[in-house]
Amino acid sequence: MNAIAAHFRLDERGTTIGTEVRAGLTTFMVMAYIIFVNPNILSAGPLEGHGPPFLPTVVATALTAGILTIAMGLVANYPFALAAGLGLNAVVAYNLILTRGFAWQEAMAIIAWEGIVILVLVLTGFREAIMDAIPLALKRAIAVGIGLFILFIGLVQGGFVKAGEGTPVTLGDLTTPAFLTFVIGLAVALALMALRVKGALLISIFVATGVAIVLRATFGDAAGFGPGQAVLPERVILDVGANNFSTLLAPLGAMASIWTRPDTSVITVALIIFSLMLADFFDTMGTVIGVGEEAGLVDAEGRLPGIKEVLIVDSVGAILGGLFSTSSNTTYIESAAGVSEGGRTGLTSVVVGVLFLVSILFAPIAGIVPAQATAAALVVVGYLMFTIAKDLDWGDIDDVFPALATMIVMPLTYSITDGIAAGFISYAFLKAVKGRSAEVHPLLWVVSAAFIVYFAIPWLQQTFHL
Repeated sequence: MNAIAAHFRLDERGTTIGTEVRAGLTTFMVMAYIIFVNPNILSAGPLEGHGPPFLPTVVATALTAGILTIAMGLVANYPFALAAGLGLNAVVAYNLILTRGFAWQEAMAIIAWEGIVILVLVLTGFREAIMDAIPLALKRAIAVGIGLFILFIGLVQGGFVKAGEGTPVTLGDLTTPAFLTFVIGLAVALALMALRVKGALLISIFVATGVAIVLRATFGDAAGFGPGQAVLPERVILDVGANNFSTLLAPLGAMASIWTRPDTSVITVALIIFSLMLADFFDTMGTVIGVGEEAGLVDAEGRLPGIKEVLIVDSVGAILGGLFSTSSNTTYIESAAGVSEGGRTGLTSVVVGVLFLVSILFAPIAGIVPAQATAAALVVVGYLMFTIAKDLDWGDIDDVFPALATMIVMPLTYSITDGIAAGFISYAFLKAVKGRSAEVHPLLWVVSAAFIVYFAIPWLQQTFHL
């Protein structure tokens, strides 16, 4: 125990082994949905027969997340967990495979190339330099925006908010047992947080899951839970044979051939990699800044010590995610749930990673927890991250509007990258208009220009048939 405490510097960061284990369990509980959601996106429904096979994707999703999250803990010593990135996997499934006609091995090879590009940017110091170039006000706005994003995700998963008819969003169906589960979980989480009870989020997830199981048994499918959720499984151990590892490294053979496809130009492939790279690049940057700020691990300038190791592991996550056929793996904003439970070191990540590896065998158990049970935890975490707003400098328009754009665009577009892009572009523009261009770091001008290209890519593809 002393060796573990010394390796992860528990005393230095004011935490204990028990706290880190509890934080890791909380993060895993909030993230476990990806084990089934990722295969559903890549392999089921319209992707069936076009994407990688379902069960091997389940195995690969948990395996990749486990390996990378343990690596994050051991190499970087931060409580950040990684798994297949939502959003990027949808691009792989519906754009690259279904719309553009790439074989799934080719689509995953593109993801691997995107990761290689990001890794080069990290090793050359470019990615870290960009993070250092961001003004403190925008870093804090990114953290607040991620908080609002997490809170919004929680409200959607809990059923309080849904897509509207005639309006972008509207009030959800508040009459279902599934929504009642969310309400009970949120009430428990808020009450325990107010009373400063340790493990509040984890307790709320367990309580809500127990309620969900009872409601599912009472109301059946009418309860409103997802397939297989809130149901005690018939079998506990997943049948994992050698064929269930068949997708690992399958994209290797397409790493070169995607550049010579007869019906796809090299420029098109390059543009696809560029857009995916920007999304992956800044999603991680925003997550690291936001969660690091929430954990109190950043310095006075909003910089995370030892950030290079974090970025290296995250970049390898894109490469490994592509080669293991799970789509790009990235640092998860749900890591904030474990941070809220006191997680401050890589031991939290190691616990999460081990649980992901164990879940390969016990996947049916991980599937019990419904989205509504973890949604309450996300709402509370979103609130905690939003409190960073008190430290923002509410001064002139050239500082306040970019912060507002960052905070609002993230949840409304369901994209960390889009929020950062809106903030960067408006910041550079307003500083130039006010004759204060010298306050903008040269790298911020470069990134803002890249974001303009990023937003213009759909127009470029449509106009020039790329």
